[in-house]
Amino acid sequence: MSINAFIIYLSVEMKYSIHTVEAYKHDLRAFEKFIKALYEQQEEECPLERADQEDIKKWIISLSNQSISFRSINRKLSALKTYYAFLKKTKQIEISPFEKGIFLLKTDKKQKLPFSEAEVEKVLSFFSSKSSFDEVRDRAIIETLYATGVRRSELAALHLSDLDLVQKQVKIAGKGGKERYIPIIPELEKTLVEYLKLREEVANEKSKDFLFLVKNGKKIYPTLVYRIINSYFGAITTKKDVSPHVLRHSFASHLLDNGADLYTVKELLGHSSLASTQVYTNTSLVELKRQYKKAHPRGEAKEDNEQEKE
Repeated sequence: MSINAFIIYLSVEMKYSIHTVEAYKHDLRAFEKFIKALYEQQEEECPLERADQEDIKKWIISLSNQSISFRSINRKLSALKTYYAFLKKTKQIEISPFEKGIFLLKTDKKQKLPFSEAEVEKVLSFFSSKSSFDEVRDRAIIETLYATGVRRSELAALHLSDLDLVQKQVKIAGKGGKERYIPIIPELEKTLVEYLKLREEVANEKSKDFLFLVKNGKKIYPTLVYRIINSYFGAITTKKDVSPHVLRHSFASHLLDNGADLYTVKELLGHSSLASTQVYTNTSLVELKRQYKKAHPRGEAKEDNEQEKE
C-alpha cells in the first residue's frame, strides 16, 4: 500500500516524469522481492517499512555480485532513499535507514563530450532542402534542443500554449514543477513557424494541445526523441555518446565558450544548484585557454617567440 501511495506522491505532488516514476517503482518492487526472500529463509516477515540498514547493505552486496554497475546500484539506492524520506514525511517511520550511514557508491565520473559547433551545423545543413513532415519536425526538435537546452522529457511534454512567438519565448515545465522561460532565437522561430504549418495537417483531437507530434497525429514520445538525435548525429560524429542529453550539454558548453556567465546558464538549464551547472565548465577549458592566450598581453608574444624558435 505504501508503495502505491509513494508512486502517487511522485507523480502528483513531485511531478516526476513517467519514466522516473516507473524506474522508482521497479526498483522498489525489486527490493521488496529481495527482502521477502531474505526473511523467508529465517521464516519471518519484514515489510519494507521495517527494513533496516543491514538489509539495504545485503541488497547492495547482492546487486554487486550480479555484476550490476555502481552507477545502476546508486540509481536504485536513490529510489530507496526517496521512498524512506516519504515514509518519514508521512510519519510511517521515525528514522530512515539512510540516516544511519548508507551512502552512494563511488563511481568514476564520465566526462560527456559535447558536439562541436561544426557538428551541429553539419547536421542542420542536411535539412536545407527537406520539406516532408518528419524532416521538418526532426529539424524543429534538434533546433529546439540545441537552442533551449531542454531535457528530452521536457521537450516531449511541451504544449502548444507553452510556445509564445509574439514574446519570442517558450515556457518549460521542469523538474519538481518548476517553470522557466527561455528565449526563442530567430533561427529557431523560423523553423518552428515552418513546422507549425505542417503540424496543423496531422493534429487530432487527442493530441492537438501538444507541440511535437508524430505523423499519425499522436504526441511525440521521449524514446523517439532519442532515436532522432542518435540517427542524425550518429552519422556525422565519432563520439560514443550520441543522445539528446549531449545536445543539452552542447547548449551549455557553447554558451559558456561564447561568454555566457555560469549563473545565466544555470537558470536556462533549470538547475536548482550552481554545482550541477559547473560540470559544463570542464568541457570549456580548451576554449578558455585559447581565449586567455588571445587576450593576455603576453599570450600572443609568447606564441610568436615559440614560432620564431622553430
